[in-house]
Amino acid sequence: MSIDISKILGNEENEQLEYKAVLPPARSLAQMIAAFANSNGGVIILGVNEANGEIKITGLSEDFHANGVTHKAIDLLSPKPNIKYEYLSHEGKRLYVIEVEKSLTVVAIENKIYIRNGTKIVLNNPEIKQIKVNRLPLIIQLINDLLAFRVNGTGAKSKFLDHYSGVLNIIDDLGNILYPVSASAPTNNQEGKILMRILLSSCADNFEIYLTDLLYEIYLANPATLKSAQQVTIKEVLDCADMQEFVLFWAKKKLSKLQRGSVKGFIADNSQIKELQVIDGIQQDNIEKILQIRHLYAHRNGIVDEKFLQFYPGQYNLNEEHQLSIEDMLNHFSYLMEIVDKIDNAAVIKYQLATL
Repeated sequence: MSIDISKILGNEENEQLEYKAVLPPARSLAQMIAAFANSNGGVIILGVNEANGEIKITGLSEDFHANGVTHKAIDLLSPKPNIKYEYLSHEGKRLYVIEVEKSLTVVAIENKIYIRNGTKIVLNNPEIKQIKVNRLPLIIQLINDLLAFRVNGTGAKSKFLDHYSGVLNIIDDLGNILYPVSASAPTNNQEGKILMRILLSSCADNFEIYLTDLLYEIYLANPATLKSAQQVTIKEVLDCADMQEFVLFWAKKKLSKLQRGSVKGFIADNSQIKELQVIDGIQQDNIEKILQIRHLYAHRNGIVDEKFLQFYPGQYNLNEEHQLSIEDMLNHFSYLMEIVDKIDNAAVIKYQLATL
């Protein structure tokens, strides 16, 4: 590697220098590499934390290999930029340094082009949608919230918000079948009913995917949090190509109670989320109610069953069709977005997770 690490450490982050205290997931690292390649090149140093102008050399854990994550990050890029990467030791601390050359051609990840703007990574080719004159005020509010929530979030949160942004675009484009009468009245259009069920289920599923991705980032950044008394089989270990794949498998496995509709059980089983102390009992109940609607829409075409009545006593009748207005649905979306924002902000602070 051509750079002298001793001349870089101690400098504040800038357009050509980024510090990360922990090993980020491949998708987040790919965005960083692409942004440097599409700007003026630069250096990413893992194992160093900069907070409030103070730079601390924390070092990287030896439980995971940064080379594997870097290789996966490079595979996400098209075309692949010229980079160099290696482990270095500084003052007894283990660091990982990635040097990215300025690319002569635009480097994209999932057809998205990122650049450096000072110390920030910016999407340079956002999808531009024509602003509708009669756009619902609640959609306008959610779009503004999406932009605000993107600041200093994890890769898991960025992925979550990307999905919600796409769903909002669908709702905005198909108002004639989703809310033909008004935003507060359920649609009487059969295609609209089907689409409503699909969109609600999709966003509830995406909330669960966010939690899986966040647990993966926490495990990757803090390997000690992965250790527990729970057992895995030799087959489960051997079925994974590498340690990173096993960590993702384990994160997904930890989500099983949530997928069975038990938010409280999921939080109780996952100290990494429980110790953040940002979701109280009332919020857990509210999330569980939204997931129960997802259960109806995904598995019973919206027909109320006995389990659903346990969560909504006295509000519905057995075997009747459950319907939401678009206003109700967007309020559920907004609630889950706020919950994700709270969890993410607390996790970034507690586990020093890499942010975008």
